[in-house]
Amino acid sequence: FGIPCDVAVDSAGSLVSIDSYTSRIQVFDSSGNFIAGWGSYGCGDGELDNPEGIALDTSGNIFVTDRYNHRVQKFDSGGNFLASWGSQGYHDGELDNPQGIAVDPWGNVFVADTGNSRIQKFDSRGNHVGTWGPYGSGDGQFSEPRRIAPDRSGNVFVADKRNHRIQRFDSSGKFLLKWGSQGSGRGEFEYPGGIAVGPAGNVFVADSGNHRLQKFDPSGAFLMEWGSYGSGDGEFYEPEDIAVGPSGNVFVADGQNRVQKFDSSGEFVGKWGSPGYG
Repeated sequence: FGIPCDVAVDSAGSLVSIDSYTSRIQVFDSSGNFIAGWGSYGCGDGELDNPEGIALDTSGNIFVTDRYNHRVQKFDSGGNFLASWGSQGYHDGELDNPQGIAVDPWGNVFVADTGNSRIQKFDSRGNHVGTWGPYGSGDGQFSEPRRIAPDRSGNVFVADKRNHRIQRFDSSGKFLLKWGSQGSGRGEFEYPGGIAVGPAGNVFVADSGNHRLQKFDPSGAFLMEWGSYGSGDGEFYEPEDIAVGPSGNVFVADGQNRVQKFDSSGEFVGKWGSPGYG
């Protein structure tokens, strides 16, 4: 890997990752065996410039936030280019350094328009549906929102990075609740990065600055944590993102150019990856 910054899991448990530094997408089975890879640096259709976020829909299509091209690209499960939308700006449908992306069960696409400190919602073809934000620290406001995770009921959870908290909205962007503040205690965060919702509805957060993962119920009640700073099994350096598979296994894009896999209770299962371009 060259800085794996986002991961997603399909219904069969296969893992799709974004390799930001090398501007490519890689696919692995649930044990970490390489299946396929594609992508190259550029600004044409199917080319990428510092891609940041990745998400899958129920048909296996892959959505990518092409960060420095300020757009979203859509591929089929084999890596064939299908569509793109967005350009740099601050109007509805325009993007500035987009990072996180997520698809809900109905095919709606949510994008963390990080440079504009807002969330935008699109349909599966890229038509703008709604926007919520803006910059700030109040309820429903953001400071560099990083990642997004919808649940099966249509709620949307956002890792509000520089406000050191998680916010929860309904599918139309109505603010519902929040939790977290800056710190290293239970339920506190230091620049939270990744967020994912498990099969049981629990919320997993990559607490990047604290080099750990935290798990909460859907209302934000703390359940457990694991991990610490280091390079050993189960240790992290600024974990970038997190994904939960259909069986509850947890996959973490570790800032040490590797992916680590855990079971739902936080027990280390395996790892793969190393720095490189191959």
